[in-house]
Amino acid sequence: MPRVTLVGKPGCHLCDDARAVLAEVLPEFPSAQLEERSILDDPELHERFVEEIPVVLIEERVHTIWRVDADRLRRALTDAEEASA
Repeated sequence: MPRVTLVGKPGCHLCDDARAVLAEVLPEFPSAQLEERSILDDPELHERFVEEIPVVLIEERVHTIWRVDADRLRRALTDAEEASA
């Protein structure tokens, strides 16, 4: 089951856009688990990603920064599911 993490912060319009794409795509992958993390709550994430949010991680690896492409996300989640099978 792929773990997907959205790293962002409150009030970030690009984070809202990323969240919308995730809401569109993730129902197609019922085994995927979504976690949202704010750079305001985690000093390590803040230092690492402050200039790059939103960031989508799949299995703790950076999948995309700033803009999330739905088709690319689908392919990555399909690959992650196949790799864990």
